[in-house]
Amino acid sequence: MSASPTPPLVSIDDYLAGELASDVKHEYLGGVVYAMAGAKIIHNRVAGNFSISLGSRLRGHPCEPFNSDTKVRVLMSSHTRFYYPDGIVVCDSNPPDQTFQDRPVVVAEVLSDSTRRLDEGEKREAYFTIPTLRVYLLIETDCPRVVAWRRGDQGFSAELYEGLESVIELPEIETKLPLAELYERVEFAGEGA
Repeated sequence: MSASPTPPLVSIDDYLAGELASDVKHEYLGGVVYAMAGAKIIHNRVAGNFSISLGSRLRGHPCEPFNSDTKVRVLMSSHTRFYYPDGIVVCDSNPPDQTFQDRPVVVAEVLSDSTRRLDEGEKREAYFTIPTLRVYLLIETDCPRVVAWRRGDQGFSAELYEGLESVIELPEIETKLPLAELYERVEFAGEGA
């Protein structure tokens, strides 16, 4: 029995050009391209709230949020990756004609059953290699709960924020993120009945 042929790897230039013409977003891992599935309304609502809340709080500051249409380039030791996080904040932006950012300070992923394993594993480990990254947020959608992985002198450590009264302090970008704003218009199981 012979092994099936390996498809040819896609160059970074071909990937970036293809993304500009594609109706579907793709993530890129060292030459292999993966199509991304659509998300539920609750996922998009929480991701949108991230951008809205931080966008209004960072008005007039050098840092700015970007939504899930902006890729992050991750330069691994052996290859390059491009991911589409649900939200990022950058304080030193790439030129405006580029389609990705290299220096995020905050990265946010909204968790779902289909993405949890990647967001908590592969993506987390890749994002941790970005020298500018200070905070990685893993945001739940079934309850008001966020795990913030914050970079310290000894590497990243997890902080848990639960409940709508919780506020994530973000001194790295001179602001904060109240969970009440992050979860605005989100109904959790058992509410409203």
